Amino acid sequence: MKILLTGANGYIGKRLLPKLIAQNHYVVCAVRDKGRFKVDESFKSNIEVIEMDILQPETLKNIPSDIEGTYYLVHSMASSSNNFDEMEAESAQNFKTAIEKTTIKHLIYLSGIVNDEKLSKHLKSRKNVEDILSSGNYHFTTLRAGIIIGSGSASFEIIRDLVEKLPVMLTPKWVLTKSQPIAIRDVLQYLSLSLFNEKTYDKSFDIGGPDILTYKEMLLQFAKIRKLSRYILTIPVMTPRLSSYWLYFVTAISYKLAINLVNSMKVEVVCKTNLLPELLNVEPTSYSEAIRLAFAKIELNEIASSWKDSVISSHFDAHLSAHIQVPQHGCYKDSRRTAITNPKLTIENIWAIGGDTGWYYGDWLWGIRGFMDKMVGGVGLRRGRTNKTEINAGDALDFWRVILADKKSGRLLLFAEMKLPGEAWLEFSVADNWLNQTATFRPLGLYGRIYWYLMMPFHAFIFENMMKRIGK
Repeated sequence: MKILLTGANGYIGKRLLPKLIAQNHYVVCAVRDKGRFKVDESFKSNIEVIEMDILQPETLKNIPSDIEGTYYLVHSMASSSNNFDEMEAESAQNFKTAIEKTTIKHLIYLSGIVNDEKLSKHLKSRKNVEDILSSGNYHFTTLRAGIIIGSGSASFEIIRDLVEKLPVMLTPKWVLTKSQPIAIRDVLQYLSLSLFNEKTYDKSFDIGGPDILTYKEMLLQFAKIRKLSRYILTIPVMTPRLSSYWLYFVTAISYKLAINLVNSMKVEVVCKTNLLPELLNVEPTSYSEAIRLAFAKIELNEIASSWKDSVISSHFDAHLSAHIQVPQHGCYKDSRRTAITNPKLTIENIWAIGGDTGWYYGDWLWGIRGFMDKMVGGVGLRRGRTNKTEINAGDALDFWRVILADKKSGRLLLFAEMKLPGEAWLEFSVADNWLNQTATFRPLGLYGRIYWYLMMPFHAFIFENMMKRIGK
């Protein structure tokens, strides 16, 4: 069967793709930027990649007319704290109009659990999208999930940040809200096994694990698994705005995502009983087992996808190609080079930069810069990196975005996502036993120029020593 996979570059889409290929489907991967999409070489004969932006109807003409099934894995929750619901409704309507022009038989939508009468703006939007998509001339199935637990998932990383960084937590009242978390492996099972299953046609199903837990219980169970003593005190005076700031500063999520998550966390998300597990022969995974499985993947450096690599972790929302040509005019540059004796090892050092490895020199200064970035609404350093040894175009790398990663030629190009009065690039390249390192800054107005000169003393010794240690 020919399947359209929207959000193919997202956290769920990247993990669902191998399952669909294993079921002998031919998958059309829909992404906004082909430059961000990397796939295993063995998959290439079974896929086609198209670029489309659901908010731009003209790009939906790229959808092949012979599509038989599709997954709608699109949302705009982190794009704006004010009008994401309008964007989601417009996206759903555009997609329904376009997909009805194909030979579509079955559409599956991954939504959120919507059982509470007082829904958050986020969950109301999800329900509205469901209503729009269900009105099309095709069979429709909604799978409604709450918190998804897996290596690299936003929920898992938020819980991990809170538990591992805070021995004592002063928490808002929403930590007593009940939820029914589900393991990522179960989500993928439900998604893949529901496709073209007539018993799922024109129905909605809540999907969750076997455990109903408060957020406080989830935090404490996580701590127990990690053998950490943690104390949680609930205080009634923490408003949604304060809660959002709390999540934003302690975890790696953006403020826009934090405020929408907090509004959703006040709503109970417990599954309505249904027969889908029996129908698809899925044995739900417990919360504690989902945590253990996630850490097993992390320890083996086998994280298949991470929410941090998607644009929802930052303000970056452009094609990589728009930044791959580093500007030359009207820019300030800090260019350095050093002789090296082992180019291969130098490239390995470059490819390990950031995350747990750090920046080879002055990590405490990089940490201060990350904290300053958080204070003005930036992404900070907490995003780290998905894989300890591999880097791909489109990945998040601390407060940078990977624009180009050509390990064979020894070139890595990063674009700054920190808050700056301008645009910044950092490039490493290895050639002829030389390591070249160039920082480029294109200032925005007078303030941008002042910023560059204020930073010059720090660049002088940070960049110089960083380059020398990478080249050792």
